[in-house]
Amino acid sequence: MQRVHRSVLALAKLVAVLGGTVLTVLILIVCLSIIGRATNSALHSDLIMGIAPGFAEGLLDLGIGAIRGDFELVEAGMAFCIFAFLPFCQVTAGHATVDMLANALPRWANRTLIFLGEALFAVALVIIAMQLEAGMARKMRSGETTLLLQFPVWWAYAASLTGAVAAAAAGVYMALIRAYELLTGRLVVANAVGANH
Repeated sequence: MQRVHRSVLALAKLVAVLGGTVLTVLILIVCLSIIGRATNSALHSDLIMGIAPGFAEGLLDLGIGAIRGDFELVEAGMAFCIFAFLPFCQVTAGHATVDMLANALPRWANRTLIFLGEALFAVALVIIAMQLEAGMARKMRSGETTLLLQFPVWWAYAASLTGAVAAAAAGVYMALIRAYELLTGRLVVANAVGANH
């Protein structure tokens, strides 16, 4: 059982690293776009145009400004990032919990509550993945593209669906683990790894 859990955890880490890489690229895009927009505005200012109009025009001709379609890229990438972090959070029991009442309950009741929480989370994640798949199919049929970059909208749905399927699989896996723990009394995944309040 521990070997399987280590494998699932390794896959969840891999997906989280991919999400972190995409998030880092998105942060760079936003920062560069803001710097470009600010530089473009400064180059258009009366002060710079009065002091060095040729220099300003030369830089502006290079295309200094906001990255074209930056918000479209961020919008498409952020959904993937969110779904990419969910499997790791799910497998490590990293979700925030409020345990004021649960701590006073007997161990079997706590394990039952944990199982029910995991099972509900698994159902929600599976439904989200199914709805994303249906949305992606609709976007593929419609041929809708983004306004500026003109890339198909379904690409963003496909990226999000990849993370959502991984999250749903992790959710189902954890629900099965918690059912096993409830039935056998053996602990496979430590509880309260996340932020408890």
